[in-house]
Amino acid sequence: MRYNIALFSAFIVTSTTSNAFTSPKATFPLAFHSKAGSSVSTHDRSALAGMSEELDLPCEDECSIDSFPNLPPSVHPGVLSGQAMVDLLNHAKENGYAIPAVNCISSSSINSCLEAARRNDAPIIIQFSSGGSQFYAGKGLDNTNYAAAIAGAVSGAFHVRTLAEQYGVPVILHTDHCAKKLLPWIDGLLAASERYYEKHGEPLFSSHMIDLSEEPIEENIEICKDYLARMCKIGILLEMELGITGGEEDGVNNEDVALEDLYSKPEEIYQVYKELMPISPWFTVAAAFGNVHGVYSPGNVKLEPEILNRAQDYISEKLGSEAPADKKPVSFVFHGGSGSDISDIRKAIGYGVIKMNIDTDTQWSYWEGIKNFELKWHDYLQKQIGNPDGPDKPNKKYYDPRECLRAGEQSTVNRLEQCFADLNCQGILGLGEWKEAANVLGPRRGGIPV
Repeated sequence: MRYNIALFSAFIVTSTTSNAFTSPKATFPLAFHSKAGSSVSTHDRSALAGMSEELDLPCEDECSIDSFPNLPPSVHPGVLSGQAMVDLLNHAKENGYAIPAVNCISSSSINSCLEAARRNDAPIIIQFSSGGSQFYAGKGLDNTNYAAAIAGAVSGAFHVRTLAEQYGVPVILHTDHCAKKLLPWIDGLLAASERYYEKHGEPLFSSHMIDLSEEPIEENIEICKDYLARMCKIGILLEMELGITGGEEDGVNNEDVALEDLYSKPEEIYQVYKELMPISPWFTVAAAFGNVHGVYSPGNVKLEPEILNRAQDYISEKLGSEAPADKKPVSFVFHGGSGSDISDIRKAIGYGVIKMNIDTDTQWSYWEGIKNFELKWHDYLQKQIGNPDGPDKPNKKYYDPRECLRAGEQSTVNRLEQCFADLNCQGILGLGEWKEAANVLGPRRGGIPV
């Protein structure tokens, strides 16, 4: 996180007719104005400080840099919002990569993502669903009016903000799966971002996803327009869903939806574009092209990324001379990315996808790490005292939860490396290879062999 130490009171978004995520020449000036009336550019790194400084944490090496060798100067270690976030997404679209967006439910899963991002020298999107947010807060905390889900997401946001700088990577902090019944959850998070903005000149979260794909398209668009108008004032991006993602995830069950609802029409995507652009260009579209949550046997899921290409062509034709030079006016999001064929992923990126959601694969990788840990040390995990090395040998270092959880983290980091590679999202920052951590718990300090 980077923010001006002074108290800012206003956020100005200058809107134009081009899409900020599309045209390299399109600029959307963002300025934070102090009470004295002077503005601080988002590119003025010398005037900015971060969470590490705010919390008086050591900030050395990559944590302390102001920008990255290969990215626009506004993009810095920590959570991005406003123009820095837009600049990163522009860079992804212009350079043919997409950023993995991983659903997290604990500090451990967040740390896996941060470690994976640094090991791959890349940005990452960390996102919370309402169910994941509630779990982060603790299932023993009452969730009436989504109080636990709001508290959990806010707590997770501060965890990400504290450690993203320490890992030296840029992070977009996002929320996922907000159906109509969950809008009070997002309202609570927006209120938290507005309060945070009053103190720090930036929102707590980078972006939010509103999923009204099961509602009539007119209602979907009207509600999204209201939220976009509120969000863009403080530098938050809106992700809206059009069409339905099949399968089941986090309590959202679309396993029996009609086949035609899994594929968006170019006319519908244009309708969204036409309605939202006059408010702000700060939106992405999760269009449906056969996406399904979960992993299924080959042949059961038929993705048609060409739908995205046809939509780009259709909208570019409608825009005429106002269409961007690359003829990709829309920034798309790929939902249900787990288990997708690499050729479909690469085609989707070529058609304007800048973000791909990953949940099922990382859920499995975390569990697989724990499963394999138990398999390897099974005979040391059956009781507190007594193992193959002797009846009086203690087993504490084997059943220490840090050991099995770390195994889950390492397995997830390895799986995410494949995701980064699939999305052409490696070596993006220009920092080079990750320096292995020193002074960590290992065999010489009582830990078990890895």
